[in-house]
Amino acid sequence: MIGGLYEETLHGRRDVHVEYACGEARPFTVDEWLALRPGDESLLARCVGPTLDVGCGPGRFVTELAARGQVALGIDVTPAAVGLTARAGGSVLLRDVFDPVPGTGRWQTVLLADGNVGIGGDPVALFRRVATLLAATGRVLVDADSPGTGLRTLRARLRAGTTRSEWFDWATVGVDALAATAEPAGLAIAETWAEEGRWLAALVRP
Repeated sequence: MIGGLYEETLHGRRDVHVEYACGEARPFTVDEWLALRPGDESLLARCVGPTLDVGCGPGRFVTELAARGQVALGIDVTPAAVGLTARAGGSVLLRDVFDPVPGTGRWQTVLLADGNVGIGGDPVALFRRVATLLAATGRVLVDADSPGTGLRTLRARLRAGTTRSEWFDWATVGVDALAATAEPAGLAIAETWAEEGRWLAALVRP
């Protein structure tokens, strides 16, 4: 999807920005994904039972859950991220969430951390897919955007100097837009909370 520039950031490149077709741009802060960061503990504490981390990146959640004795699997579409997770001792597959996923219908927790609710640029479709992965009593933990953000669909790419990735589809969902976005998938908000500048939520079947 975002190819070589993303892999380079995972291996230490730090001059990469994400830019949007609307003209916005911001630093691509992969450093935040390489180790546990403020707010992660509240998500980890809510990972009950077997946990699937969608878009696991370099695997900080997967490896930490495993260290705590929990069953956890990461999936990611980037070989470099999968390799980093595996080398850190996490269970991981090179897999798109819309492809067949082991344990479908049996995951007690599905993580959409670090804004991964935006994967594919269609959060409604993503929630519908995630709902098929969940056990009947499962929950989805979401890292959302701040209140008032709403639902935004975006075209984005990575930039470093004169190098650009291909455009890809992304989305952002404000915490106050989560209920309407998740409802078509049969999911409802069980809890929202704010911690360390992050807006987080748990979704369940009502």
